[in-house]
Amino acid sequence: MASAMIRKEISRSYQELYDDIEQEPPSPEPLEETEQEDPNLNGTILPGLYDEDETRNSSPRLNKNCLKNVFAVILIFIYLLLMAVAAFLAYQTINDFLEKLKHPVMSVSYKEVLEYDAPGIALFPGMAQLLSCKHYFHDHIPPLENPGQFGKIDCKTEEINYTHPFTNQTMRHALIVRGPTKVRQREVVFLQFRLNQTEQDFTAIDYLLFFSFQEFHNSADKAQFMKDCESSYSMWTFSGGFRTWVKMALVTTTEEDGNRSVEFRQESSVVSYNDRRQPSERSDRLFFVVFEWKDPFIQEVQDIVTGNPWNMIAILCGIFLALFKAADFAKFSIKWMIKIRKRQLRNRTRELKDIS
Repeated sequence: MASAMIRKEISRSYQELYDDIEQEPPSPEPLEETEQEDPNLNGTILPGLYDEDETRNSSPRLNKNCLKNVFAVILIFIYLLLMAVAAFLAYQTINDFLEKLKHPVMSVSYKEVLEYDAPGIALFPGMAQLLSCKHYFHDHIPPLENPGQFGKIDCKTEEINYTHPFTNQTMRHALIVRGPTKVRQREVVFLQFRLNQTEQDFTAIDYLLFFSFQEFHNSADKAQFMKDCESSYSMWTFSGGFRTWVKMALVTTTEEDGNRSVEFRQESSVVSYNDRRQPSERSDRLFFVVFEWKDPFIQEVQDIVTGNPWNMIAILCGIFLALFKAADFAKFSIKWMIKIRKRQLRNRTRELKDIS
């Protein structure tokens, strides 16, 4: 009985083993599928996963490089704009300097003097006669004594005849009077003329002022000196029956070539004369004129060039320095961009090699 049960158990074990062996052959197919899927995983799935990781890692690097490139391009554009502005400023600076050379500015200054050189007063009385000539001070002229009659002539005078500078056929007769000098003491020269009966409707005496009476006095050719004065200076007049008060001002002008010219400017006031003479004496026309310096200041006028060449040179040096600096920076930026680009290409080539 026991042996029979043992035999039965052994046979049952063999049967189970046999059944297990019969059931094992289908299992290699999934193994083969697994083996077939492994190469696919190595060839397709893993590279896909690698590309996703590489994209995640390289995207911040690409963004940073793009930002650097954009920033470099913006900087180059800004510096090119600055170079254009600097070139325009250089052109404008040179153009302004040339314009200032062509059009100098008039400069006016005042020089104070204690005493003037005695000017020359050239009068052209025609038929009129000089009755009196006196120097007074502090603008005080005493009342007239015996108007219309000859009085004292305390002035230094000279007479000269010469031909008219513009029409050589006309003779000119001039009375040269030494003018006032002591401007601080308000010195004046008072002259009185008389003109006998005349058929003219209007009567007046012409005069002109020139710079130096002493220069005329020392001149070897006084006639030519007066012709030059009449050609150069302005002519004024004062009328009969009035007292004309002339206040003189001296203006010196320096030309661009260095020549110096002198000009007189004047302010005149006219006061009517109250003729208290007898009616029989009133047929003679009386002239009264006073000459005085306006103030102790000589007006000096000169043409100056406001453009300073040293300032222009300094500005141009600064502009060219900025241009060179901008060019160096642009050159450095371009080299840096090329270097970055080469580095990107080299890294990409290395990555492609690693992937392959």
